[in-house]
Amino acid sequence: METGLKGQPERFARETGGAMPFALIEVRRHLSDEAEVAIMEAVHAALVAAFRIPEADKHVRLVVHEPHRMACPPSRAFPELDTLVTIDCLEGRSVDAKRALYAGIVDRLEVLGIPRDHVTILVRESPPHNWGIGGGKAASDVDLGFGLNV
Repeated sequence: METGLKGQPERFARETGGAMPFALIEVRRHLSDEAEVAIMEAVHAALVAAFRIPEADKHVRLVVHEPHRMACPPSRAFPELDTLVTIDCLEGRSVDAKRALYAGIVDRLEVLGIPRDHVTILVRESPPHNWGIGGGKAASDVDLGFGLNV
């Protein structure tokens, strides 16, 4: 488990490309560059707060779908605001940490005009040996620089 970066999570994230989590945000409308960045920053801030990851461990993507390519429930008051957030992460976070993540994401997106009930969040967990990081090492073989048991 030697990385040479033990206890230096910001440096680990910068020098190895980080370890997790990866966020994918999918929306049904075209946005300004500023709005896209704000949504991405909101989701990342919720991850930092809830999962206690280093600020520099940032892996966030936003994909804009044409509305006919991203169906949503017809009950949505504003279907163009339907938002799907998928988080791929290493297993080990508590249910309370996930609840904090869900609340943090919807709180932050609501400020940006996305109704709370128009946000769906999916967390997909994988064991550390299923993630290749830091130049081709299994995440289970390196010091991530942060804990998973939050």
